[in-house]
This record gives sequence, C-alpha cells and structure tokens, in this order.
Amino acid sequence: MRVVIVTESFPPDVNGVAHCALQTARHLAARGHEPLVVAPAAPGASACDEPADPCPVVRVPSLPLPGYPQVRVALPSRRVAAAIAAHRADLVHLAGPFVLGVRGMAAAARRGLPAVAVYQTDLAGYARTYVGAGEAAAWRRIKAVHQAADRTLAPSTAALRDLREHGVERVRLWPRGVDTARFRPALRDERLRRTLAPNGELLVGYVGRLAPEKQVELLAGACTLPGVRVVVVGDGPSGSALRGALPGAAFLGRRTGDELARLFASLDVFAHTGPYETFCQTVQEAMASGVPVVAPAAGGPLDLVDHGRTGLLVPPGDPAAVRDAVAALAADPALRRAYGAAGRAAVEGRTWAAVGDLLLDHYAEVLGERAAAVAA
Repeated sequence: MRVVIVTESFPPDVNGVAHCALQTARHLAARGHEPLVVAPAAPGASACDEPADPCPVVRVPSLPLPGYPQVRVALPSRRVAAAIAAHRADLVHLAGPFVLGVRGMAAAARRGLPAVAVYQTDLAGYARTYVGAGEAAAWRRIKAVHQAADRTLAPSTAALRDLREHGVERVRLWPRGVDTARFRPALRDERLRRTLAPNGELLVGYVGRLAPEKQVELLAGACTLPGVRVVVVGDGPSGSALRGALPGAAFLGRRTGDELARLFASLDVFAHTGPYETFCQTVQEAMASGVPVVAPAAGGPLDLVDHGRTGLLVPPGDPAAVRDAVAALAADPALRRAYGAAGRAAVEGRTWAAVGDLLLDHYAEVLGERAAAVAA
C-alpha cells in the first residue's frame, strides 16, 4: 500500500503530532508498505529530505508561529498535491489536520483518494487559553476538516465523544502506542537522582511543552511541600514565567531519547497539569517507566490513569488538588511502588506495533468501503 502522511508537524519537532506521525511512518515501512511524509520545513531542513529511516519526507515552506517559535505553520504550496500525485498514493493519512492537512484533504478529493484524518489537538481548548473566545469557530473548522475525511480516528474516548457531540461523523477510536523497551523502570539512575535531589528529596516531574495551555504553574503548591523537588523537562514560551512561579524547581530544558527515558524512570511521581490533552503520551511514558501519575480528570488521562490503582486523577485547574495528590504519594512509598508497578503492567501491551496494526485495519476498512461504493 502506498500511503502519503500529511502532517502538521514532524521531527525534529518534539510534540505528540510529530511523534505519532513518525511512528506511523516507521510501522508502515516495517510492514512492507510504502509511506511518504509531507510536513512543514523545520529550520535547516531541505525541501525534500530523504532519511534512510523510515521513509522520504517532502518539506513544505513554513513560518514560525508568532510568539511560539517552536510551532511552525506551513505556507501555501503546490508540493502537497504534487507529492501525492508523484507517490501514486492509494490513501492519504492526515495527522492533526488544520492547515497543511486541509490542502492534503483537497488534493486527495481531487484525485478520488480515500483520506483518514487523525484528530490530535484540542483547538477549542487552545482558543479558550490564548484568545479567551473562539471555541465555536474552532469547532466549525474541526468539523469542516474531519467531515471531509472517509474516517476520523480519535485517540481517546473523551476525544471521540467531543467530536461526535460537535457533529463529526465516521469517528472511530485509535489510541497511541508507547515504547516499553525504551521507557522502563530499570533505567532508574541513582547518580542522576543525587544530582537533582542532593538532599534526598522526592522527585516530582513534569515533561512537556512550557506553554499556557499546559498550566504547569499548578505545580507551585508541590514546590512548597517539605522534602519534595519539582523537576521540569521541556521548553516553550512560558519558560521564563514558570521559573518565577515554581520556586526551587529544577528546569532541565528539552530532553529526548534515552536521556529522557532515564529521567522518567528516576522520578518518584509524574505530574501532568494540562486539561486539554486529547491523549497525553507523557502519561503513558511515565507509566511504562513504573512511575505513579497525578493528572487532571479530563481528556486523554481519563482513559490512561486508573484512579486509585495506577495514579490519582484530580479536578482540572485545581492547584490545591495537585498539591494534595503529590503529598499523598510522597507520604506513602508503598503506594508509590504499587501504583508504579500497576501502571507498567497496564501499558505493556500498548506497543506501537500493536497500535500500528490497528491503524492498518482502519486503512483496510476504508479502502474496502470505497471499493464497495465504486462498485455500487
């Protein structure tokens, strides 16, 4: 099968859309299919970058989002349609479609190709955060894009429900995988822990973008707990403000790969604070690392965290609830061990290979439906 993945983000970007698109391309190639990725150009990337692994990548000109340079927005370009035509695609996969994905959808429609759209970003939540309004407009855009697809794949039951409640049809569930070989409890590093907590403090970590929608400032109460050291991994436009809001926290910047896996495993508690996650991959990575989780009872974490077994769910936006949940885990080493072990067990079967095969099943169903419609 020849598949063109049109994605709003791709490595070297570090975010959920980029990571999922990369894993999708890798899985397609591993299963003997022929993927091609179309993505916004990153700084220093060529127009057509062809890495040996996993597949060729066509880069479309882009600009950094004002005030948030880590996010790039594709410019109008004929390369999307040209890439789809040149690849002789059987199907177009749209990862987080909003700007570039709209062009991919239009190109697929002109060529009569089926399109599978993957919903990944809560744009309505972002509108509330950055504009204080515009949720209705965001949902109109989301509905217009996804209604044009043959199938929309939602990463969590909360996202699936939101899409259906806003009139998006042909929605199915497709979760995310986690690399349980890379993220594992055995990587716990006592030397690293002594560096981060020289006085033997309990390490409470956040990993992700430092941006307003992530509400990392909710960890301020945890910073005041005796014997607790908050560790923040990531970068973004809120970095400077958060250094003032989280006294005593260690800010490590962006970390990836094996270094990130070692950091995860060396934590005592993982705390996620953002309420707008359609999935929340870092929660899965913490669970794979054997670390108990504190997360908001909203969006993707509702599927991932079994409250009272693998971690604690707290009311979204409640700093006291975050502080109290961290304090409860800090006071009970046996509970932390039990939650961490249960979390690891819960994700062991959620490999990217298993999730990738589910995606191939969705592709096969969409292609079959198209063939039946043509035959009729």
